[in-house]
Amino acid sequence: MIRKPISRKMEIIYMVISIALLVGFYSYLSHRQHKVNPKDTTIPNFSQFVEGGKKLIGTDSAGENWLIKDSEATGVRLFWGLVIGISLSFFIGLGMGVHPPVEFLFKLPVSFLGKIPPTAMLAVYFVLFGTELKMYTAMIAFGITPALAMAIYGSVRDDVTDHAINKAYTLGASSFEVIWEVIVAQIFPRIIENIRLAIGPALVFLIAAEWATADVGFGYRLRIQSRLLNMNVVYSYLIILGIFGWIVDWALLTFRKWYCPWFDIRK
Repeated sequence: MIRKPISRKMEIIYMVISIALLVGFYSYLSHRQHKVNPKDTTIPNFSQFVEGGKKLIGTDSAGENWLIKDSEATGVRLFWGLVIGISLSFFIGLGMGVHPPVEFLFKLPVSFLGKIPPTAMLAVYFVLFGTELKMYTAMIAFGITPALAMAIYGSVRDDVTDHAINKAYTLGASSFEVIWEVIVAQIFPRIIENIRLAIGPALVFLIAAEWATADVGFGYRLRIQSRLLNMNVVYSYLIILGIFGWIVDWALLTFRKWYCPWFDIRK
């Protein structure tokens, strides 16, 4: 039956099966490749992954730890890019949703910019911001702002009824109180949902920029190690990125369920 719920036990079993299938398929590919060439590094086996892990947690000839150094650089760039991008998106999207003049002032340019891939604008960011922290921050911020702002704008228009707004005015609320206590309170879960969806694109923009210009960070390390065919390091970095994204997504989802329990009930 369509959408028939299953027990928690079966959910766990299916998740374990999916992981086992992925690991099994990869192990088969690695085994087949190493039968042809035992020294192959394009599909590393378990021992090669261990060797790559040692490179990550150890120190290089300069006495630096790759993982710590790259995590710090990428983390700072991602943090500030998301903070600025989410802030811009919130104010632009909210303003478009509550004030028609703001809507028609920003709607067309925001929609237009949202159709341009941020990675295609790398040269523009280089010219405007250089190649330091400002460039990475701007690429993430302006990369996620159009889609996130339009999503917040749509949530204000679709999820908040005129009846709720008029009722708040009738009870004596000011315009600021209506915006904060009625509109923002109702769209906040949607904002969190859309931030969850923005994490992936933000990482794509950052890794692409680091790949092209950085001298430290995950994108830089992936570029250098890919050229050297050290795929055990490359895959390890990809796994770390995946785990990081999953943790952030889980944290946002958990926060939304804790702070807005009514949202899941309403759905």
